[in-house]
Amino acid sequence: MSNISVLLVDDHNIVRQGLRALLIAEGDMTIVAEAQTGREAVQLAAKLHPEVVVMDLAMPLLNGWEATRQIVKAFPSARIVVLSTYGDDDHIQQAIAAGAAACLLKQTAAANLVKAIREVKMGNAYFSPAIAKRLREQTCRSSVNGASMPTNEPDLTPREAEVLQLIAEGFANKQIAAELGLSVKTVEKHRQQLMHKLNINDIAGLVRHAADKGIIELATAGVPSVP
Repeated sequence: MSNISVLLVDDHNIVRQGLRALLIAEGDMTIVAEAQTGREAVQLAAKLHPEVVVMDLAMPLLNGWEATRQIVKAFPSARIVVLSTYGDDDHIQQAIAAGAAACLLKQTAAANLVKAIREVKMGNAYFSPAIAKRLREQTCRSSVNGASMPTNEPDLTPREAEVLQLIAEGFANKQIAAELGLSVKTVEKHRQQLMHKLNINDIAGLVRHAADKGIIELATAGVPSVP
């Protein structure tokens, strides 16, 4: 059996070290690269074409949901194993909608990660027991109600999602424009659209929303200057 090529994506070096040691010890997995931001993950996936990407959701510059969406769109054969600190319905649904083939709770990833990687490599889906239980409960509720589970999250475009994260991380408009290759005027337009869609009237509100949704970790949240 050939080795499974894996890209590790997590902004914490100690976490990547632990995951690398765990996977290398299996003997049939090769770590082709490691990424510290979601944007770096997208770039490395495009360059190296790993078979499996192990993706943390709370990533700087580009969160794990959006990075997953971009990788799957550009490289459909890539299989994404999402690691999340959160096990609530919203986070699970967003990960699956973004294209994740497996969802694991970060707290118990060591016990399930190896099996998840092998399962997704074979084309299967995999969920840690706690998440699988929640999905079964959702299915049961949907069957009883005769409808799919609703979501209260407004439909943001990929670009709006990127701008929201950068705003919440404390980037000013000029910095966002430089990071995304946009004009400052375009960034301002995206910010206005975000406020309208989310019914939020100030930058601090956008930061709180991003933190509440797990788009950023609380430690990285900040209220940026507008210019």
